[in-house]
Amino acid sequence: MSEKEQIGRSSYSSKNTGDFEGGFELRGRRYHKIEDLRYGTNPHQTAAFYRPCDCVCPIADMRILKSGKSGLSQTNLEDISYSLNILKYFSLPACAVMKHVNPSGVAVARNAMNAKDVYVRARDCDPRAAFGSVVSFNVKIDKATAEEIMGSFVECVVAPDFDEEALGVFNDPDGTFKLNKQIRIIRCGDLSLLPRYLGEESPIHSTVKTLADGSLVLATPLLTSLRSVADLKPAKADSKSLGAVVSERFPTDGQLHDLLAAWYININVRSNGVVIVKNGQTLSVGTGEQDRVGSVEQAIWKYKNKYSGDESIENSVMASDGFFPFPDAVEIAAAAGVTAMISPPGSIKDADVIACANKLGVALVHAPERIFSHH
Repeated sequence: MSEKEQIGRSSYSSKNTGDFEGGFELRGRRYHKIEDLRYGTNPHQTAAFYRPCDCVCPIADMRILKSGKSGLSQTNLEDISYSLNILKYFSLPACAVMKHVNPSGVAVARNAMNAKDVYVRARDCDPRAAFGSVVSFNVKIDKATAEEIMGSFVECVVAPDFDEEALGVFNDPDGTFKLNKQIRIIRCGDLSLLPRYLGEESPIHSTVKTLADGSLVLATPLLTSLRSVADLKPAKADSKSLGAVVSERFPTDGQLHDLLAAWYININVRSNGVVIVKNGQTLSVGTGEQDRVGSVEQAIWKYKNKYSGDESIENSVMASDGFFPFPDAVEIAAAAGVTAMISPPGSIKDADVIACANKLGVALVHAPERIFSHH
C-alpha cells in the first residue's frame, strides 16, 4: 500500500474495519465507508462519510490534528468542501469563511497581505454570520493567524498546513481561549487535485442528487471556462429596437481581477447568487433569493448593515450567477456604487440591460456560461 493510500485510510478512526464494510459501487467505482458522522444536516438525521477507494482525495484524505468533543457533521463536511472549492482557484493567499454551505465572506491577498490579513477581511464581510463558521485557507497557518481566529467562535479551521506555534495556540493548554475549547483543526490535501475548468472533470467528480423517492440524478460538476482575466470580454447583444449594443466601458485592471474572483466565489453560492467584491474582498454575498433583483437588494442591505471592514462599495464589482432578466438589478447595484459587473447572457432583454449599463457608466462583461448552484 502506498503512503498516500495509507494516509487516506488512517485519517479517521472509523468504527468499520472491513475494506468495503458499508461500502457501495457507483458508476463502476467502489466507495469505502470512512466513518459514521456526528449527524447529517440535523441531529435527528444519521449520516456516514464515504470515499472512492482508488484515488487520492484532498478532502477524504484530510487529517484531523485537533478534534472537538464529537466528530464532524454532514454540514461541517459540506462547508469544508465548498470552501476548498472556492480556494482552489487562487494562487495568492486566500481565505473562505463558510456558514450553512454558503460563504459569508472570502478574501484574496492584495498588496502582499498575509494569512491573518485575508482572514480578517473574509471574517469582517459578515462577522455576525462568521460566528460558528468553518474557516478555510489555501496557505500554511502561522501563530498570528491562529491567535486572530481564536478570538471569536469557530467550528473548524482547514488549511494545507499549520506551523507548530499555530498548533500550540489552537490546542490552548492554558485555557486562554475558552470560547474555542472544542475547535477542530484539519489539514487538507492538495487542492490542485480538484478540477477547476471545463474539460478537467472525470467520472469521479460527478455530483449526485437523491430525489424524494430515492431516484438519483448524476451530473458533471459545476466548473467554469473562465481561466484568466484575458477571457473577460465586453457584453454585447442585438435587439430589433436597439440594434447591436456593446458595453462601452471596460473594467480597470483591478476590477478585472475582482470580477474573476467574484465569479469563482459565486460558483459556490446558492442561487440566485450575487457577489460584490472590491480589492480582493467580498463586501457582501446575496444568496438564495427566488428573484435576481432580490439577491442584489439583499447583498446591498448586508453591506450596509453587516459589513465591518474598511472598503467603500464605491467602484466595487458584482458577479451574477445568471443573466439579468431586466435592467432593474443593474440599476439598483449601480445606485449603490457598483461600477463593473459580470453575468452570463441569455435574457431577451440583454440589449436593454447593456444599454442601461452604458447609460449608468457601468462596465458589463458577459461570461460564457451560467453557474447556478442549487446545493
